[in-house]
Amino acid sequence: MNSNKPFLSDIATLRQRARAHIEQGAITESYGADRETVIKLLNEALATEIVCVLRYKRHYFMATGINAQSAAQEFLEHAGEEQMHADQIAARIVQLRGEPNFSPEGLLSRSHAEYVEGETLLDMIKEDLVAERVAIDSYREMVQYLGDGDSTTRSMLEGILAVEEKHADDMLNLIEELNRKA
Repeated sequence: MNSNKPFLSDIATLRQRARAHIEQGAITESYGADRETVIKLLNEALATEIVCVLRYKRHYFMATGINAQSAAQEFLEHAGEEQMHADQIAARIVQLRGEPNFSPEGLLSRSHAEYVEGETLLDMIKEDLVAERVAIDSYREMVQYLGDGDSTTRSMLEGILAVEEKHADDMLNLIEELNRKA
């Protein structure tokens, strides 16, 4: 560690930089990512979360059979959490001076996850697990891309990633539970 390098900019410099380009809001001179690329990636993540909400809601309503009640409750819980992720992502897009894309037109082409309905309860759970695995990989790649360039977005995505990993584990547990009962 270089002890000659100051830990923080001097107060006068911080104040001067804060007054420059005030119309940029939270995006200061030290923001190190390509803002337009980050907004594009976040809009893809937003589409992914919306598709996941829709898929989980369908699975919640369509789950039938002797083992369906616990799976349906899991689907409903995950739908709510995916909606919270979508809201977090949309809010961050606005903070970055972008516009969240909620348009249904092209939603599936923007989403990293697919919308597969599944015919049986096991099919539904497997499709949700596949979608969670897609989300895990795409969020992990986004986190790596952001590095130190946008620590706020990176931190938000890391939090979402942790929940997606839990969702994948939940779906795997449901599959294992169904296989034990079969």
